[in-house]
Formats: sequence, C-alpha cells, structure tokens
Amino acid sequence: QLQAFGGGLVEAGGSLRLSCAASGSIFSINVMGWYRQAPGKQREWVARVSSGGTINYADSAKGRFTISRDNAKNTVYLQMNSLKAEDTAVYYCHLLQRMANYWGQGTQVTVSS
Repeated sequence: QLQAFGGGLVEAGGSLRLSCAASGSIFSINVMGWYRQAPGKQREWVARVSSGGTINYADSAKGRFTISRDNAKNTVYLQMNSLKAEDTAVYYCHLLQRMANYWGQGTQVTVSS
C-alpha cells in the first residue's frame, strides 16, 4: 500500500513537498518514484530513485524537483521548487519491485499563475 501526502494549492514560483510511505511487503530492492497526470493528458513519469540510490528525472523536473528516499521508513519524497502552472496535476506515487507495479491514490497539486 502506498499513501501519498503533501499536495495542495501554491502560487507559481512556490514550493511543495510530497511524501509517500509504502507499507506491507516491501523488498529491499525496488524503485520508488512519482508520476503525474494533468487534466486531459496521459500519466507521465516525473522522477524515480532506486533502493541503491540511483536517481533519474524527467526533463520537466530537472533543476526544479528533487527526489529522495528513506529506506528505513520505506518513504519517498519529492521536493518541488519553482513550480509552474503546467505542473498542475494529480501526482501518483509508484513502487516497482519484483516486476510488479504499485500505485498510490494520488495527491492533487495545483499551481496558480
């Protein structure tokens, strides 16, 4: 189970921090990350971090978003700075382990311009 927190309404240029805690059977080797889906658009990948610490960002997130994780807490974070109106979306936490995908319930991020 994945539980995401931290969405909200923020002005353009502002910051938000999302967090997502995984519970249940969590294996030591996995990848946690974030996707987002804006109204009328397909879900898109934002960032991911492996249990070994390898980090990747979508071009839209580079330089503005920072992903991190706490393996002891099975929690992943997404620090989002310099937010833009186009970042408005529902953000979904994602866990990949043993070739199985798990999704959180989504948290709404709205950036007002």
